[in-house]
Amino acid sequence: MPLAFAADTETAIPLRVVAADKIDQVLNGLSESARAWVKVQGFSADLGEYITIPDDAGAIAQVLVGYGTPEKRARGRFHMAEVAQKLPKDTYRITEGLSGAALEEAALGWLLAGYSFDRYRKPASANAQLVAPDGIDADRLTIIANGEALTRDLINTPASDMGPDELENATRVLASEHGAAINVITGDDLIPANFPLIHTVGRASTRAPRLLDLRWGDAGPQLTLVGKGVCFDTGGLNIKPGSSMGLMKKDMGGAATVLGLAHMIMALGLRLRLRLLIPAVENSIAGNAFRPQDILTSRKGLTVEINNTDAEGRLVLADALTLSDEDDPDLVISMATLTGAARVAVGPDLSPFYTDDDAHADAIAKAARAVADPVWRMPFHDPYEPMIEPGVADLDNAPAGGMAGSITAALFLRRFVKSPYMHFDIYGWQPKPAPARPKGGVGMGARAVLEALPKLLKL
Repeated sequence: MPLAFAADTETAIPLRVVAADKIDQVLNGLSESARAWVKVQGFSADLGEYITIPDDAGAIAQVLVGYGTPEKRARGRFHMAEVAQKLPKDTYRITEGLSGAALEEAALGWLLAGYSFDRYRKPASANAQLVAPDGIDADRLTIIANGEALTRDLINTPASDMGPDELENATRVLASEHGAAINVITGDDLIPANFPLIHTVGRASTRAPRLLDLRWGDAGPQLTLVGKGVCFDTGGLNIKPGSSMGLMKKDMGGAATVLGLAHMIMALGLRLRLRLLIPAVENSIAGNAFRPQDILTSRKGLTVEINNTDAEGRLVLADALTLSDEDDPDLVISMATLTGAARVAVGPDLSPFYTDDDAHADAIAKAARAVADPVWRMPFHDPYEPMIEPGVADLDNAPAGGMAGSITAALFLRRFVKSPYMHFDIYGWQPKPAPARPKGGVGMGARAVLEALPKLLKL
């Protein structure tokens, strides 16, 4: 079911958001009986606390929701989403206590709290519903929430039902929904089309590798999104241990994220030309799998020594990034679940991103704060360039030593694109339930990019 706000009705229950330092002011505005009720229940306006206040007939007349202190709020986000999952199942309207960005975050968080992945089970019961608050762009938030839901659905689907073919189908459905054009190059056709790395990584699977190429829009600056679509990653001949393979259905999280972002861009009708490139493969093991110490030639002509077949994501992205550069886009953004090193550096909640453009970095950072989609800038550190040069080939796909793994991967990708470029090394997975983010697949960085696009592309 699409995520949506509730229909506006006169019976929606008023919901008042109360910061800890405003509780006395709010209590003074209540009737004597309501004030007594709140006090006897011990409501203190702590973050996430709520109290229902009954009318004379015992029905809920209004709800007070604690908003706590600024210090407590700063330690998390989407606080209203947590309340949405606790409240009695009814329809509510936020009447006071929030405005501006805080109100937008509350409304979006409430929508996202309604997400549930129910493809393989009985649908979960619905949460409390929210009428779109006055003062927000409800249509925009609904589009953003459903773009995020698309990303989550794709990541959460197991590889048995989300291989390259199914990822192609999801892209075709999105193209059809928005009137976009799509071209797909599949299997051995990748060889004459000069996508050697995509073919090499995916050829050992019974599910043919492919390159998905979607185009939308005929005016404005061109934005090209490139998403890593490794639908399952065994590690290849450098096979992963079972403990590392358990979440590899999410290795197409970059593709899922750019698809969700593409939905947002197209549904909002932004004045730009969008291109979406997804190399969709499965990194499997067979007699024709690529091997350690192989030297491969990329679409760009750069040679790559394979020192670990489990560093395959940067290979398929290399060919796609080379293609992205060939029609001189105004900005290229890649998103990929690329390295474990990024998780060690910043954990699962932050989206590390790379850019050489300080203005672009500032735009992303400000946008991320505005829409509660946290990011952290990482450096394209030029002194590490020799680490990705093995001596026998132009590039090394897996430098020895284990240091600066996310940076060296980003430097590897940068070799394949000359256009203005930004790279996100995301995780795509929520390891523990959090407000508006159930355990499972999650979009990262997409909302920050969407918010920053007017500055990134001068829209």
